[in-house]
Amino acid sequence: MSLLRPLLLDVVPTIQQTAALALGRLANYNDALAEAVVKGNILPHLVCSLSEQNRFYKKAAAFVLRAVGKHSPQLAQAIVQCGALEMLVICLEDFDPGVKEAASWALGYIARHNSELSQAVVDAGTVPLLVLCIQEPEIALKRIAASTLSDISKHSPELAQTVVDAGAIAHLAQMILNPDAKLKRQVLSALSQIAKHSVDLAELVVEAEIFPVVLTCLKDSDEYVKKNGATLIREIAKHTPELSQLIVNAGGVAAVIDCIGSCRGTVRLPGIMMLGYVAAHSENLSMAVIVSKGIPPLCACLVEECEDHIKAAAVWALGQIGRHTPEHARAVAVANVLPTLLAMYMDTHSSDDLQMKTKRALKNILQKCTYLPALEPLLHDAPPNIMKHIVGQFSKVLPHDSKARRLFVTTGGLKKVQEIKAEPGSLLQEYINTINNCYPEEIVRYYTPGYSELLLERVENYHPVM
Repeated sequence: MSLLRPLLLDVVPTIQQTAALALGRLANYNDALAEAVVKGNILPHLVCSLSEQNRFYKKAAAFVLRAVGKHSPQLAQAIVQCGALEMLVICLEDFDPGVKEAASWALGYIARHNSELSQAVVDAGTVPLLVLCIQEPEIALKRIAASTLSDISKHSPELAQTVVDAGAIAHLAQMILNPDAKLKRQVLSALSQIAKHSVDLAELVVEAEIFPVVLTCLKDSDEYVKKNGATLIREIAKHTPELSQLIVNAGGVAAVIDCIGSCRGTVRLPGIMMLGYVAAHSENLSMAVIVSKGIPPLCACLVEECEDHIKAAAVWALGQIGRHTPEHARAVAVANVLPTLLAMYMDTHSSDDLQMKTKRALKNILQKCTYLPALEPLLHDAPPNIMKHIVGQFSKVLPHDSKARRLFVTTGGLKKVQEIKAEPGSLLQEYINTINNCYPEEIVRYYTPGYSELLLERVENYHPVM
């Protein structure tokens, strides 16, 4: 480091550039070397004469700042303190697109750490210049500028509003159909980071007429374009029933369901969550997910995916779909997913989050489910805390349905209920009593454990009359 520092002030421009490039590569390697660049007091030398230097040096200097700033908020703060932001703004105004790109990249790496650093980047006056950069013809510059706007917007509604006030949304929305996949990734990410904060910001994104154009991204060959497209739709859907309805009307739910069915892994995650958010808002929106055949792909995720957090999202979405009315719960139950949910809840290898979400989803669906054939298999395996919800549903339906009462006996349900050991006076015991009251006393006695031994004993003790 000490040998490279004097070379930054060399009279030969090529030596200066090569020294800066070497420092950048060292700093890029790991945070210890980046820290050495800061402690070696190299940044002030790098920045002091940047405005008078040629484009090659500017690019190399911006690369050093990016390489140092990417490692941690502390190192990024050191860049801000040495006055580098003002120099990077000068670079953003440069005629050469390569210089603008290098400066934009460095600003993005500083802004992404936290809201304070992002605010410092904004206060330096970068946002209007970044919005100009996304209008430039060079694809690489557009990509990096969109990425930096995304990094600025993600921290808070206020920072996102600054990006919106600079007129970024309209320019970003126009690029959704750009053939370049890497640019589309960044554009969709930036719009997602703006839309996620509030209803007002989400509505501004929608007003830029991104529907139905954005739905084409869900069929893109690039996995990250698919994922970011689904993320954008999710961030809009989560806010209000009205925004969700708008997405349904544009064909967004069907498109997301197709997307979930056509991909694997984390690419599925935002789409799964989007269906959960839409279904959570109202009965009608949940029914829209059911009618669009949203349940089978969610059930498939439980079987096909290995990651617990993806399974947990699918479980949560199914719980949101089934929690509204008996009709909604039946739609989930008919898909034969309840035994899968129960098995996941009881699996000791499932993560705590997955177990918690599965328990909640089961409770939500079971409390509404009156479709008894789907509930009956659960009677044989469910733990007591789930059993009470299952038996509770039988106690609601059986008193009013003679056909169901007969079926409950022939399929062994009544026998199983007699085998349940419930605490006297508990809610579970109340439900069992309600079920037992639906049948003649001798039928209940017949299925009570130990009754057959009692009968045999009576046979043995019986003396026939000759």
